[in-house]
Parts: sequence; C-alpha cells; structure tokens
Amino acid sequence: MEEFEQSASSEIEPTTSLASTKRISVISPGSVLRATAYPVLFLTTLSVAMAALRYRWDPTRVSPLLLIGIVTYLVILERLIPYERDWRPRADEWRWYGVYFLLTMAGGALAQGLVTAAVGVLSPAEPALALWQEIPCALLSGSLAGYLVHRLAHTHTWLWRLHGVHHVPQKVNVANNGVNHILDIVIEQGCVQLTLALAGFSRESVFVVGLFVVAQGFFIHANIDVRMGWLNHALAGPEQHRLHHSTALSQAGHYGSDLAVWDHLFGSFTWRPGSRPVAVGLRDPASFPGTGEILAAQLHPWRRAKG
Repeated sequence: MEEFEQSASSEIEPTTSLASTKRISVISPGSVLRATAYPVLFLTTLSVAMAALRYRWDPTRVSPLLLIGIVTYLVILERLIPYERDWRPRADEWRWYGVYFLLTMAGGALAQGLVTAAVGVLSPAEPALALWQEIPCALLSGSLAGYLVHRLAHTHTWLWRLHGVHHVPQKVNVANNGVNHILDIVIEQGCVQLTLALAGFSRESVFVVGLFVVAQGFFIHANIDVRMGWLNHALAGPEQHRLHHSTALSQAGHYGSDLAVWDHLFGSFTWRPGSRPVAVGLRDPASFPGTGEILAAQLHPWRRAKG
C-alpha cells in the first residue's frame, strides 16, 4: 500500500528521489503475480469446495476438473514467473510426464476406491463435530499421516525403491509432480485416506481436505518464483519443496506436502530465506532407471539391488 501511495504522489511532485524511484520500479506485473499466485490458488480451491458442498456437486467430477484447472494455472505461471528457466520440460519430457501422470491418476483412483468403501462404513451418520470444526482436525490428521509415510519412504529400503522414482528428474516443475511409481501413490494416498476413515471423519470433510491437499501437492512442485515469507513456517511451498529434492542431505528435509508444522515438530525443517538447492535429483543417478525408462522404473523395486 505504501508503495502505491508513493507511486501516486510521484505524479504530482516534479522531482523524485532515487530511493522512491527504486520503490516504484518494484511494482511490476511479475511482482504482482508473485504476490498473488498462492492467494488466488487457495481462494479458488476454497470457493470450489464450499460451492460443491452447498450445491451438492458430484465429488468425482469436481476433483478432476479442479485438478485440470490447477495444473493449467500453474503451467501458465511457470511460463510467466519461472524460478529456473532450465527446469522447463522438453518436448520428450512432456510425453514421459504425460504417461506418468496417467499412472499417478490410476494409483490415486485405486487408493480412493479402496478407501471410499471404508469411509462409507466407518464414517458416522451424524458427525460428532460441526463441519467447520471437523475440517481442521481432518487436515491435521491426514497431514500427519502423509508426513510419516513420506518420511518412512526415504528411510525404508524397499519403500525408497518405490519413492525414489519421483526423485529421478534433475528439475522440479508441475509436470513432473506426476513422476511416481504407481504403488508409491497407492500406499501414500491409501494410508492418508484410511487414517481419515478410521478417525471417523465425514465424507464432506474428507472431500474438502482432499481438494486442499491436491492443490498444495501441485503448487509445491511448481517451478515458479514466489516468496511466501512467514507462511513458509505454516504451509508447505515451492521454496521448501525444492530443498526436499536437493542432492545435499543437509537441505533435503521438508517431508510435509501441505503443512509445515510437522517438519518443525520433528526437526526436518531446513528452509531459510534465500535458500537454494545445491542441485536436485538423486545423489547416485545410476541407482534408478532414467525418467524416460517408464517400464523399467515400475519394475525397479523387484530387481536385485546392485552390489
């Protein structure tokens, strides 16, 4: 607000100081996009969730349509305010990412189908809490489950052989968020959703939390130059997740993909203002098939480890 006031006053004063000129130059389309990128995403997701509940929209249609909108929005932002221009997907990578995206969607649908039945059986007919109270509880529960499963995937040998597929690309962008082993998706999403089902949360709260988690999951992977400031200590964002993909273990914490509170609580929060990953990808690229070797990557967990 102060910058805009100074800009307005500069039109009246015939002379301006060098300092005020510098402040005025900060206000550009790029700076506006950097400041509004996340608020727009968050408010859109919230509005869709509230409208879906109010008008009883079919969740099986709302979720994929919102996902398409989110991915399109973030891809546009990657063109307008990229963090690293070299991280833009090449033409051949788009083809690989497209196949992986379909596998990820299939894995997510399988996990969703398995858990939906459990939610229907276990969810109470009348929730114990009002929806506005239930949603934060469901978010915290699901986020904790996701954090624990993700961290375990980095420490358990066989689970890493699944999850490591996601860390093969030497760039981080919204398109390669879908580079996953299909079983990794089934296990991670299944555990999170099963946690919510066993806790007895209503379908409505699970639906709302699911939309938020999907939006966050793609947002943190976006190759966009945003600065979230103090919000990095509450919510996961691109600044943190790039460090998670770092080849330097001293940087590679941040197992939370939606909330940052668990990283703080369990000592895996490494982000500091201005932090940049040394490099992203695997410390030993030869330990996994390349991104383009899709079938080999899916078979990798069952192959004998070298050495």
